Amino acid sequence: MKIDLVHFYVEDAIASRDWFIERMGFQPWASGASHHTRTTIVKSGAIYIVLSSPITKDSPVAEFLRLHPPGVVDIAFLVSDLAVVMERIVKKGVKILETIQERSFSKGYVKWSKIAAWGTLSHTILERQGISKLWAISTQLNWIEEPFTLEVYPDVIKGKRSPASENNNIATLVNSIDHVVLNVAAGDLGQAVEWYRDVLGFQPQQMFTIQTETSGLGSQVMIHPDSGVQIPINEPTSPNSQIQEFLDVNRGAGIQHIALATDNIIAAIAQLRHRGLSFIEVSPSYYAGVKQRCNLSVTEWEKIIAHKILVDSQDDSPESLLLQTFTQPIFKQPTFFFEIIERRLGAKGFGEGNFRALFEAIEREQLKRGKLKLKIPKN
Repeated sequence: MKIDLVHFYVEDAIASRDWFIERMGFQPWASGASHHTRTTIVKSGAIYIVLSSPITKDSPVAEFLRLHPPGVVDIAFLVSDLAVVMERIVKKGVKILETIQERSFSKGYVKWSKIAAWGTLSHTILERQGISKLWAISTQLNWIEEPFTLEVYPDVIKGKRSPASENNNIATLVNSIDHVVLNVAAGDLGQAVEWYRDVLGFQPQQMFTIQTETSGLGSQVMIHPDSGVQIPINEPTSPNSQIQEFLDVNRGAGIQHIALATDNIIAAIAQLRHRGLSFIEVSPSYYAGVKQRCNLSVTEWEKIIAHKILVDSQDDSPESLLLQTFTQPIFKQPTFFFEIIERRLGAKGFGEGNFRALFEAIEREQLKRGKLKLKIPKN
């Protein structure tokens, strides 16, 4: 079970496509429309992002945006045997949003079904054999509604890069989805963990409890045993938690962020900053303790500190480093953001030091928005 693509509902698909190209170096891949919904696709390496916006008020995107801010609505999983996976899902009583569909071609086929997940999130489960992702996705876009007209950019068909992305060197650096993070309401963490375990076969791994002087969260990392796909699930442990703020603004559970993997985070962040992408602030004091644990050259430390990259090591393998940083929210509302991550020398899991540093960085953003108040010690 691998992540195949991520579907966003946005206010303007063309503007969002241009943002991904200009700010994050993605390549335009395809574009199309039904009578009520416009959809574009951008890609970087193995990352495929589908962006849909309403043309008319009858669009399901328009209905979604009346209730929620822009964000992730569907994460599609590619499986080897759809029938087996769906048999398990049906036995668990999961709501089926779309029964199994199949399209056959001369060289192969694509099958898919869609299920309701947590909150407004859905998962499309799909299987394809003998055909490329290009033609499979063009068929799958009938998820929105038929008839759907899709234009695949000519350079994509020819295996060339689009002129619009000739200078997007970052496309070779951000290459896959490392993990996606789901925020759920207080008290729902256990149920969400059970759902992903029982329905999709994920297994619990690391668990974190982060508590500062002002707020807190609980988090359970879920991993799929076959593919290694990871889904950390967060819940708030205080009314003013950043997770609770997300839930309030998002009007329910949803995907907080997606981590994009890179082989060279220093080069990637340098290019992304040059493109105008904004990142979280990291306190200079953070690096004092980290420098003692992580063996890096003076030059690397200078670049890491300059680009505000978080660094963590593993006790059993000090040379295996986890390097991460996080964008500011990409929409007007303080909801969804991206993470850029490099797992050096096979670093696994998540570092608690980085987890806390991220939490504290987002707390500082909450303070700027007036959504969090510091506790004043009593004399």
